[in-house]
Order: sequence, then C-alpha cells, then structure tokens
Amino acid sequence: MLDAAGYHYRVVNEGVSGDTTKDGLKRIGRVLAHKPQIVVLEFGGNDGLRGLPVSVAQQNIASMIQRLQRSGAKVALAGISLPPQYGNDYIARFDSMYPALAKQFHVPLLPFILQDVYGVEGDIQSDGVHPTAQGAQQVAANVEELIQPMMKK
Repeated sequence: MLDAAGYHYRVVNEGVSGDTTKDGLKRIGRVLAHKPQIVVLEFGGNDGLRGLPVSVAQQNIASMIQRLQRSGAKVALAGISLPPQYGNDYIARFDSMYPALAKQFHVPLLPFILQDVYGVEGDIQSDGVHPTAQGAQQVAANVEELIQPMMKK
C-alpha cells in the first residue's frame, strides 16, 4: 500500500502473537537494531486478556515509547480494546491508557486498531478477536492513515 501511494519505506513486522507488554519491552532492542524511522506500537491486548494490571501495561508501553523516541524514531500508537466480559471498570481503565500515553508522549493515536473491522462479517476470525485476511486489509488502511502525516515521499 505504501509503495503504491509513493512512499518507499522498508516495513518490518516485529510483532509476536501472544506477546504482552513485558515481552515487548524485553525485545525492544530488536526493533531498535533496525534503526527505524517510524514505529507503529500496538501492545496491551494480551495484557488485558490475561487481566494484568493496566498500570503495568501502561508503564511498559511508556518505557517502549521513551526508548524509541530517544533513538530518533517517530512513534505512532495503536490501541485495542477488550471483549465485554472483562467488565466495564477494567475496560474503561484499559481503554483510557492509550489516550493518556499519546498525550504524555505527543504521539499520534489510533484508539482502536480494529476500527471498521470488529463486528464486520468476514473481517474477524471465529475466535472473535483476530482479523481475517480481509479484515487485515482494513487494519492496514487504518495504520496507513495513522502514519501518513509522519511519512515523506
């Protein structure tokens, strides 16, 4: 999508399925080794699904953002939410973590990476959480819109 739009960036996916923010913090050096210009940071969902303290996830994400920004990378933050069975209070605390981090570190935010995907027939796998190949196309469009102002042709 980026190439077609005239943006010539090398895209590296360092995401690991099932990773928590603690795991991401442990391997942030792998990301930094690429000397990235732009990083889309999307973490927290697995912390939330495990019912881990929101404050711990928020601190881990903050540490990742700080390390990335110190390296000179531009950071964009993509959030996620949780299924309703996690309870309104926990979900509210969880969901508010992303805008707070975006404000604290002055980074652009996509509050819900599954925007226009979640609840759309054919876009979410039978697990009710992960996008299908069709849904991934919309996720990519969401991310492209998030980072477009950060890119140069």
